[in-house]
Amino acid sequence: MNKASEKLWNGNYLRVWIANFLLYFSFMLLTPLLPLYLSETFDADKQMIGIVLSGYTLTALLIRPFSGYIVDSFPRKRVLLLSFFLFFVLFVGYPLCGTLLLFTIVRTLHGAPFGTATVSNSTVAIDVLPASRRAEGVGYYGLSNNLATAISPGVALLVYGATDSYNSLFALAILFSGLAFYCNYKLKLQPRPVAKRPPISLDRCMLLKAWRQGVCIVCSAFSYGVISTYIAIYGKEELGITGGTGLFFMLLSAGLIISRLTGGRTLKQGKIVRNATLGTFVSLTGYLLFTGLHNYFVYYASAFIIGLGQGHLFPAFHTMFLNLATNEQRGTANSTLYVSWDTGVGLGVLLGGMLAEHWGYNEAFLLMCIVNAIGVAFYLFCAKQHFLKERLR
Repeated sequence: MNKASEKLWNGNYLRVWIANFLLYFSFMLLTPLLPLYLSETFDADKQMIGIVLSGYTLTALLIRPFSGYIVDSFPRKRVLLLSFFLFFVLFVGYPLCGTLLLFTIVRTLHGAPFGTATVSNSTVAIDVLPASRRAEGVGYYGLSNNLATAISPGVALLVYGATDSYNSLFALAILFSGLAFYCNYKLKLQPRPVAKRPPISLDRCMLLKAWRQGVCIVCSAFSYGVISTYIAIYGKEELGITGGTGLFFMLLSAGLIISRLTGGRTLKQGKIVRNATLGTFVSLTGYLLFTGLHNYFVYYASAFIIGLGQGHLFPAFHTMFLNLATNEQRGTANSTLYVSWDTGVGLGVLLGGMLAEHWGYNEAFLLMCIVNAIGVAFYLFCAKQHFLKERLR
């Protein structure tokens, strides 16, 4: 059977694609305004905001290595539904928190089901894809969370601007996370062969073979964590932009869509290294422009450029992780990818907040560029050649 005759957008793939979009949409709906919410509601300073928000990522980071083992060792649909249900339930706690400590606890706990949900959902997506169209499907699957990540902050700012209520955002997050659970509830998966459960070990939790690619993802995610978390409060305090942050994320989304669509075709042709190289350089260019030139045009143009870079970079690296793993290590490969991303985002949120508090946002964004440049250099001189030498397919 040729590639053209194998259906990419089958019913199960479409359901997990939509579920992933809704998962990230509900999560990112709160991201740009949580710093303002914590500041206005609990009088938290910038450093405390960074600590509170990084707790979510830390918990996701801690659970994800075990998520890969769990997904590879237990019925995937059960793991999938349980993680999505808990993700939905914990959103209900946000508006009920009356103190900063209670909010921190709920927010931190929320990272656990998010970490497991992303690993299990992406693994199921790979399972239901035709083998001949897997690289293409991975690229389009990543578009779901990239689109959500780019679009939902803009939607959040529009909703908040219209309602002047954080509770309206919490309600939307609860609604969309509930719909994500429902999408996966309707999945119709073939039973997997029952195999002897492997003993838990480091190589079952982390794809050690891909640590070089993981370093590159950490550096890329660090930059994204800084800019996505602090862009709204930076625009308001430093540039006087109160209603334009939504446009920033819309332009980021446009860049992601364009590069995902073009990148999906080149990934199908096996041009994994080409996409990864292009994505790293384009992303770095966007971050350098954003940091180096402080005016409205560059502020928005850099968003589009960063989106173009991320749209090429992430699916290419995702495919690298999968091509370095055996079929029995799909969950492990996915968890390693997401552990790397979480590590970078968490460090970006935490260190970015500390630098912004003590020195200013310009210094935080300068660090963002330096870390990104280190990642690009490491990819060129280490990770790229390693992948070409060690890939399994």
